Amino acid sequence: MPVSPLSDIDTAGVGHSPAEIERFVGRHFGLLGSLRLHRAAVGLDLLRAPVNVMLSPLLFITRVLAWVCRKIGLRGVAQWLLGRRLLLRTAVAAKVEGVILSELINTPLPADDPVAMRRIQAALTEYSGTRTAMAEFTTALVMLVVGAVFFHAATPGAISMAPGIASEIARNSAIAGFPLGVTLGAGWYGMFPVGPSAGLMSVTIMGLIIIGSVIATFAGVLADPVQTQIGMHQRRLTRLLHTIEAELGRQPERPFVAREHFLARVFDLWDMAASLLRVFKG
Repeated sequence: MPVSPLSDIDTAGVGHSPAEIERFVGRHFGLLGSLRLHRAAVGLDLLRAPVNVMLSPLLFITRVLAWVCRKIGLRGVAQWLLGRRLLLRTAVAAKVEGVILSELINTPLPADDPVAMRRIQAALTEYSGTRTAMAEFTTALVMLVVGAVFFHAATPGAISMAPGIASEIARNSAIAGFPLGVTLGAGWYGMFPVGPSAGLMSVTIMGLIIIGSVIATFAGVLADPVQTQIGMHQRRLTRLLHTIEAELGRQPERPFVAREHFLARVFDLWDMAASLLRVFKG
């Protein structure tokens, strides 16, 4: 697994103007920069990405619980929950952290303050974890477009897309095996539709999850330029730098919390709601 580059920084000046942040974002999160970053994804990231997709809902739950605990005064519990690093660290995430440390955080990190070091590393990990959330969001959008074009239905995830694909597979298989030929078979199964088996549904869902995970691994190539154009990367990076500057300046703590995980869960909820509605209708 990629190692932390925290120990490599030893130069000076953290503060950056909006223009400097804009140049950094354009350099690394524009189309060409994102393609360079995602060269690192070819390899073990193809295995880490599916695991991260499965762990993301659990991460979302810990963030919600941390927010609740902070609101009711259980700050220690909230801090502990925020410190849980549930996602696997990908090679792309390590590369992103590396360029931030080498190009933006131009100051000696407080090696004499292990608590601050842990918080800075936690902020960087949380920041790079937003890539998983945005990759999920982008993958859901891709599935939504595919479902609208080919199935004329809203399919924001594998669960909602699987019935359409499985039904089509079952129909084509039944027509191909019709004893009086495919033409009469198409007419017969047009009047008497055949549904997919539970086994076919399960295999279809698993296949879509795997395909979605591969898409998610490289989804940043699509998502990064869009986020750059609308200013999401710039605002997120500015929040991260404020968090790190607070630690380096021994100022009150300003935790960096990735809000994007909440955005990614919108499609999960939509997917589940659509599936439940289909069950009740059926």
